Amino acid sequence: MELRQIRYFVRLAECLSFSEAARSLCITQSTLSQQIKQLENEFDTLLFERTSHSVALTEAGRELLPVARKAISAADDCRSRIDDLSDMKCGTLNIGVTYSFSPILTESIVTFMKMYPGIKLNVLYKPMSELMEALRRREVDFALAFRPLQPAEGVESHILFQSYLAAIVRPTHSLASHSRLSLHDLQPYDLALPARGLQARNAFDSVASYFTGMRVRIELNEVNILLRLIGQTDLVTILAEATIHNIAGVKAIPLDIPDNTMTGCVHLLTDSYRKRSMQEFLRILSDSVAVRERQNAWL
Repeated sequence: MELRQIRYFVRLAECLSFSEAARSLCITQSTLSQQIKQLENEFDTLLFERTSHSVALTEAGRELLPVARKAISAADDCRSRIDDLSDMKCGTLNIGVTYSFSPILTESIVTFMKMYPGIKLNVLYKPMSELMEALRRREVDFALAFRPLQPAEGVESHILFQSYLAAIVRPTHSLASHSRLSLHDLQPYDLALPARGLQARNAFDSVASYFTGMRVRIELNEVNILLRLIGQTDLVTILAEATIHNIAGVKAIPLDIPDNTMTGCVHLLTDSYRKRSMQEFLRILSDSVAVRERQNAWL
């Protein structure tokens, strides 16, 4: 049994399509079929049920899948440890980040790339729920996001800074002169809200569910477009204040609501191996202007 065959098995189990799995593995379909057949011969049992139209895991295949994933994870950890011996002259760091957290990240990405030009950064932007799945599948080394309302199983969250939920308007908006806003203050205005499932929307819905009469004109799942829309109209949106870091043409006004705290966190798999490149990136992030400003504001 070879690790390559185990990887092929897991990929096929995820795709349930020889053509799709082969394409993603950059091998021919016949090579994939041959390697799976060799694995089945070694186990002396079928791992997949094949017809001319479909592929499905057998009982043996379903039993093997979680063990195979653990084997691949262990092998990847070994590779990560060996790569670290290169003194961070090579390697890859996979970062997951929510859309609303991205402005906090830019400064640290630029600094890290200058300091470690040999390390490739893969940055994946996804909603919180999808990032947690990517983290569990080890598709990202860590995730940067505001703390979810409910803790994620198998994930530990380390606080970076505190922010708050705010109404975001353009500087010439009639609400821009207020120091704080209540939900009643927002009632006369048209809202452009982040889509359901995004963290700021989840936080807002959790405290505003009792309040009726909000005039929601549009919902978007792309924060950059949302902020451009706010900067060009009299619409009001609700986001974490940190989301508009270094973004011109908009202003954040704190909402006067209970539990108005958005906690920026680093999310890691519990007891997972910490790459040196990850540790260094998080050190740079913790020392960045964006994070330190927010840490100092809460002292």
